[in-house]
Amino acid sequence: MGWAEEAYEVHDLALGQVADNAHDEALYLILRTLDWPLDSRAKVMRRALTEAQMDALRAMFARRIGERVPAGYLTQEAWLGDYSFYCDERVIIPRSCFLELIPTLADHLPDGLTVRQAVDVCTGSGCLAILLAHQFPEARVDGVDLSPEALAVAKINVRNHEVGDRLTLHHSDVFDAVPERRYDIILSNPPYEPSAICNALPPEFEHEPRMALDGGADGLNIIGKLLRQAGERLQPHGIVVLEVGELREAMERVWPRLKMTWLETIDGSDCCCLIRAPDLAQVMR
Repeated sequence: MGWAEEAYEVHDLALGQVADNAHDEALYLILRTLDWPLDSRAKVMRRALTEAQMDALRAMFARRIGERVPAGYLTQEAWLGDYSFYCDERVIIPRSCFLELIPTLADHLPDGLTVRQAVDVCTGSGCLAILLAHQFPEARVDGVDLSPEALAVAKINVRNHEVGDRLTLHHSDVFDAVPERRYDIILSNPPYEPSAICNALPPEFEHEPRMALDGGADGLNIIGKLLRQAGERLQPHGIVVLEVGELREAMERVWPRLKMTWLETIDGSDCCCLIRAPDLAQVMR
């Protein structure tokens, strides 16, 4: 295990797509390569390995180190809490503060309201749309993406999670091609990185689809379109919830009259904002 962690440091491997530290990501790759349970106890690392197992580990870490392939693409899976999602290089590797926030969204709606309609815009792998479907079992959920390749991956995850009776995928640029309906919740983790930041990302992130990361010169291209369209897509009590990375200052500068509630997250980034339908209607006409 020590050799793997040392390799991460020596080769300056980028983290953040699967784990935020070398120990956890290296351990994950070892367990997956050897087909050992992810909840294995520490003593499993003292097992003697066969030559075939050693060869498998060498091959796995050669790709992680030499080709800088992200761990999630090597294993073709990503975890959000207790939920596993299929992923490959057609989609960004699932990761989001929404994992902790989706269970709290009902707290921002009228007491006793049953969520009937929800949508995840820029759904990618479909992971957040699926989390919405799990969280709100009486809701119909839409997942929207401009990339046909991403929607093909999302279709796999919808099938694996057995939510296809309530979750519909749409090929659309934001709401352009989505049938008319009004939502209780519009959620999105859109492309929000400014183009200049995308140009300087570590090699690991170059494996991810550029369109899933790049939000234009100021990062606000997709966010702006979504906010302009969302007013006509919300119920009067509805909410828009966006994950926007480090764009809080930019959003407050561009839309100074728009009331945004910034939601607290465990990591302290507080990078998700909530906007209510009446506040959106006042500004985004």
